[in-house]
Amino acid sequence: MTAFHVMAGADHSFTRPAIRKIGIADLVDALKMGLDDFSEKPSHYVFLCLMYPIAGIALAIWSTDRNLLPLLFPLMSGFALLGPMAAIGLYEISRRREKGLDTSWSHAFDVRFSPALPSIIVAGLMLLGLFIVWLFVAQNIYFLYFGDGVAPTLSSFASSVLTTPEGMAMMLWGDAIGFVFALVALATTIVTFPLLLDRDVGVVAAIDASIRATLTNPVPVAVWGLIVAALLVLGTIPIFAGLAVVMPILGHASWHLYRKLVVAQD
Repeated sequence: MTAFHVMAGADHSFTRPAIRKIGIADLVDALKMGLDDFSEKPSHYVFLCLMYPIAGIALAIWSTDRNLLPLLFPLMSGFALLGPMAAIGLYEISRRREKGLDTSWSHAFDVRFSPALPSIIVAGLMLLGLFIVWLFVAQNIYFLYFGDGVAPTLSSFASSVLTTPEGMAMMLWGDAIGFVFALVALATTIVTFPLLLDRDVGVVAAIDASIRATLTNPVPVAVWGLIVAALLVLGTIPIFAGLAVVMPILGHASWHLYRKLVVAQD
């Protein structure tokens, strides 16, 4: 049975994995390796990652039907905050392929056997909490400029946002604050979930490693964030279907980026 040790590792000690300094070429190499992982059995990975376009479409329909149009963009952009947690099955596939083990799609669910599962759950809940706070902040930004009224249709809502001074100000502040949320998510999770899957170091040590990796490599990490954002935008075309390809490639690439950022255990 999985031991419950969240704050520290299995030996109840606080371990700080060594961090490497990387360059932009390492990001390109990680993406190539992620594409290679995906290319091995793409049908399996597309099947696993259909949840992303389906979830995206469901969020869009839910927002429209429930008259929650102001939350449509925050929901879609904030959904990307959960990516590092949602891709953990893909990390497992890459880890197994790295070791020469069977990479059948069913092994993506082997994370449930990980001794670090409690830590992974806690880190996931923290990320979910960040997502919920982002939605709350985004809603209040909308209320600040438009009050509690909502345009009756999607087209009229888009018009009020894109063609009025209030809409432009709302987008400016929303994008700026959203960038801060994205930065926090990136800096605290860039290696957190792959590290926990690879080593049972505890959630605090894993987040600490992510922050140190970001501070050691500010430019590469920032470029990685831009790459992820750009690919996710491309993946939404058409009607989010591209996410079924983009997300698994990014998931696999994130595992290889972790390998480049964190020194392997002796």
